[in-house]
Amino acid sequence: MSVEIGDKAPDFTLLTDGGGELKLSSLRGKKVVLYFYPKDATPGCTTEAENFRDALGEFSRAETKIVGVSKDSVKRHDNFKAKHDLPFPLVSDTDGEACEAYGVWVVKKNYGRTYMGIERSTFLIDEKGKISNVWRKVRVKGHVDNVLETARN
Repeated sequence: MSVEIGDKAPDFTLLTDGGGELKLSSLRGKKVVLYFYPKDATPGCTTEAENFRDALGEFSRAETKIVGVSKDSVKRHDNFKAKHDLPFPLVSDTDGEACEAYGVWVVKKNYGRTYMGIERSTFLIDEKGKISNVWRKVRVKGHVDNVLETARN
């Protein structure tokens, strides 16, 4: 399954860091950056998370919430957030419910090895819960600036 611009954002209720729970539809009325990343504490994922953290004030001014999603456990998210001072929720999608709904759980190839994993992807969801922009196969450098510029418009 995959979602495209104009589709209703698939809803989910999943555990977050700190033992919380997030129901995506509870954020309606605000824009939401929903970014999927492969794994906590890896170089690209750390850089992406820190870039979102550093731009949080700008996203707040654009009335946009940020939510990170990976298949890591809540405990791993807690450690990652604490180490990098991340001020937005990290959702633990251990069963892959959200990853499947957004079409980011894909076959990946690396150094001749084929495996299933999260394709780094970002979805901008509008105030009504519709997908307003999609970035797939994200390259970290410059990505957060691009998302921010889109969220401002």
